[in-house]
Amino acid sequence: MTKNSANLRVRLPALIFALEVMIIVLYAVFVTYDDHTNALLQTNMTKPMENAVYQDYPFFADIQMMIFIGFGCLLSFFQRYGFGGMVFNFLTATFAIQWAILIQGFFHFYYDGKIHLGVINLINAEFACAVVLISFGAVLGKTSPVQLLIMALLEVPVFGVAEWIVVKYLKINDAGGSILIHVFACYFGLGVTFILYRPSLNDGHSKECTSYQSDMLSVLGTLFLWVFWPSFNCALTLRGDDQHRAILHTFIGLSASTLTAFALSAMLNKNGKLSMADVQNVTLAGGVTVGASVDMMITPAAAYALGMLGCTACMLGYKYLSPFLARRLRVQDQCGIHNLHGLTGLISTVAAICGILWASEETYGPSLYETFSYRAPQKGDPQLAELQELIPGLKAGLGRTAKEQALYQLAALGSTIALAAVGGMLTGLLLKLPYLASPSDEFCFDDELFFNVPADYNQAPVAQDLGSPEDTEETW
Repeated sequence: MTKNSANLRVRLPALIFALEVMIIVLYAVFVTYDDHTNALLQTNMTKPMENAVYQDYPFFADIQMMIFIGFGCLLSFFQRYGFGGMVFNFLTATFAIQWAILIQGFFHFYYDGKIHLGVINLINAEFACAVVLISFGAVLGKTSPVQLLIMALLEVPVFGVAEWIVVKYLKINDAGGSILIHVFACYFGLGVTFILYRPSLNDGHSKECTSYQSDMLSVLGTLFLWVFWPSFNCALTLRGDDQHRAILHTFIGLSASTLTAFALSAMLNKNGKLSMADVQNVTLAGGVTVGASVDMMITPAAAYALGMLGCTACMLGYKYLSPFLARRLRVQDQCGIHNLHGLTGLISTVAAICGILWASEETYGPSLYETFSYRAPQKGDPQLAELQELIPGLKAGLGRTAKEQALYQLAALGSTIALAAVGGMLTGLLLKLPYLASPSDEFCFDDELFFNVPADYNQAPVAQDLGSPEDTEETW
């Protein structure tokens, strides 16, 4: 038994039990049912569409598939780290959701001294969990489960603060979470991996390889994410035509990025062969690129163009930017999250700003003030009363102009990146502490330190003819 595995045998159970005690105490003190779940306020005879479970649970179930199966399979592309990629995803996600229910509950669902729990809390918590899992990709294979749990413990509160600032004060358009989820997760993960820099990994690692079977499993994860991404992007949009547009735009963007990914992969790789890394990752770029404007009237053609643009940026990032970051800036982005989530998130922000500037009553009608709620007249404005006659229940807004809102979008992007990067670097400093059972360079990308592996586990990897070494670099 190695020193690291002995440490893990003691520290992982101790950490898990400590976290469970903390959660059960906090749940007992602070968490209760919301109005749709409380038997005092509801009966089992309630009309289905009057209860939130019938409106929200289908989206929750789809996002569950993405979190546990999509991300899990996608992270299993290393031949000797398939157990770690899938199982540590399972462990980290389960804790992150439990923890996010509390953190987000205090920010958004806390009143009368309690956090009021319903299915909508779970959806929000799974978005926070997705943030953690995306950041996990930057340090895949180089961290222990103890480190990952600590990372989730710290990242969720930092994300909660960023979400609170963006949602409560800046009030931006970001229905699909391209800014708040993808950009935040990207730069938090990059901050962590910058601090956990390992010089020995810059020239590759003998175990940093894939096999036919591991690539197949990873593509299965891609397919789960691809199929359920529309639910992810539309889960928290306004019910009705906004949600309908979000579904359509997401599917169109993903379709465009998939076709473009196959074309670019054959064009840029040696001998015109497809790269499995491109199939596993670049095909998903369109889902992020349309995210910030997914509920706007941007037109289907624009959604298609955004899918192509995001795919192109993502592909070029894998080919040229990731090696530069590793060699020049000490950023070993193991899964290329900067390409799939960072670059595409930046493009999505620009697209949303354009959508905001071009939005008008000629295009949206009175619903302009629902989709862009901050543009609704302020309380006491005579125009608000006129609009409420057309749209009963319309709430007073902030009276912002389109140009003012564009500046708020930029402010949200800047503050999100700053909070994420600083939070990630501080988290990385904590994860470097010696008693967190960090795997040695020898055991990076290797399950043997953490699992009871089969007898033939250490057989030679299956050779693949995918072109040059750069062509075989696996990322997601």
